[in-house]
Amino acid sequence: MKPTIVFDLDGTLVDSLADITASFHHVLREAGLPLPEDAEMADLIGRPLAEMFRRAAPEHDAEELSEAYRAHYRAHMADQSRPYPGVPELLGELRTRGFALAVATTKRSATARRLAEAVGLLPLLDHVQGTDGLAPKPAPDVVLAALAAVGGRGVCMVGDTTHDVLAGKAAGLCTYAVSWGTHRPEVLAAAEPDHLEPDLNRLPRLLEALAVG
Repeated sequence: MKPTIVFDLDGTLVDSLADITASFHHVLREAGLPLPEDAEMADLIGRPLAEMFRRAAPEHDAEELSEAYRAHYRAHMADQSRPYPGVPELLGELRTRGFALAVATTKRSATARRLAEAVGLLPLLDHVQGTDGLAPKPAPDVVLAALAAVGGRGVCMVGDTTHDVLAGKAAGLCTYAVSWGTHRPEVLAAAEPDHLEPDLNRLPRLLEALAVG
């Protein structure tokens, strides 16, 4: 069984906040609804889409708003989204060292694969696992499904939200929280990740320390 690193996608490997926010705001504007403040938006991201809309627009049909979001996002998901600096090189290095690389995301699998392909990361990943009816993070289900898909031995969960950290812990993995994404360092710290870093630069050294590379 290959040692496997499980990554979140948005806010961890891909700087996609601008496109997610633009689609979310577009739907709210079209419905004549107020837009959330930046801090509110940060709290919403990483949750299932319908839950995001239930929180932002509790008096409206969350499923209807979600479908409108998906339609807009499909057309604009890569307008501004790009891999964070050094991510393609990091994934290439880890694959060379014998790791399997999986994604576990709240997105649907098909949407997540399209985004990974659009930003050039799909060829570097062994599997992209969306929530697809599974219990969303912080439950471990999507993480465990990603591990099962590659037949790998889970080593570390890497993510940018407390949901990622808690899901990784529940799956029995080491957790590496990166603060260049959605949640601020003090928010991430409250979930008690094993490692809290501003970027992914220390991940290869951590894996060496774990003697799994």
